[in-house]
Amino acid sequence: MGNNLKAWSTAGKETFLDLYAVQPGIPLDHAFDELSVLLGCIRHLSEEAEMEGNLVAGSAARILSAMAKALINDMELGLNRGA
Repeated sequence: MGNNLKAWSTAGKETFLDLYAVQPGIPLDHAFDELSVLLGCIRHLSEEAEMEGNLVAGSAARILSAMAKALINDMELGLNRGA
């Protein structure tokens, strides 16, 4: 695979929360950037939920976790598709 993540892209097969789907053809370097942002938000919201007992932050963290998992799974499908 090397470092050329622009040559690989999302498969566009994964969905999350039965409402949303990962778009096909997104270069993996961009998908990794978005995944990093999502994980940072999840971490922040999880800490907020734990420290402040904030149920809304906990719910938001769960929703974003589902989104991040779908993105990871779809990125893997994109990698395997090209292999």
